[in-house]
Amino acid sequence: MLKQYRNVAAVLVVGIAMASGSIAADKKITRAQLPAAVERTVAQQSQGAVIKGFSTETEAGKAVYEMELTVNGHGKDVSMDAQGNILEIEEEVALASLPAVVQGGLTRAAGTGKIVKVESMSKQGTLVAYEATVQSGKKRREIQVGPQGQKLAHPE
Repeated sequence: MLKQYRNVAAVLVVGIAMASGSIAADKKITRAQLPAAVERTVAQQSQGAVIKGFSTETEAGKAVYEMELTVNGHGKDVSMDAQGNILEIEEEVALASLPAVVQGGLTRAAGTGKIVKVESMSKQGTLVAYEATVQSGKKRREIQVGPQGQKLAHPE
């Protein structure tokens, strides 16, 4: 009887893992696979940059396209809808270049961990947050603060 419960539990765990992985999984695509409207935005946003790749995923039932770039030696990701409208831009920034209140907010949120990467996050052309990758031992996690270094009510 105990063996049957273990088997059922194992099947459930595998099923949940497979389902959650397929919900928001990025699918790598080529530039030729982009809709025309997205291609126009890509051409505009990638001027002077090196394109590293493209991906697509479905969010809330709608296709979202992402372009990964390198601009002047730092990373930049641009997310667009199928009409080519920019939904979000995440751009790598130097921690030291940020205002003191933002640096302080990130440092407090990082606790004893080491901040290894910081990105600005803009939605609809407005800066909404700063996101940092924090390393504690071998583990990495992400933290966010608002544009003035404040704790956010919800993740962006």
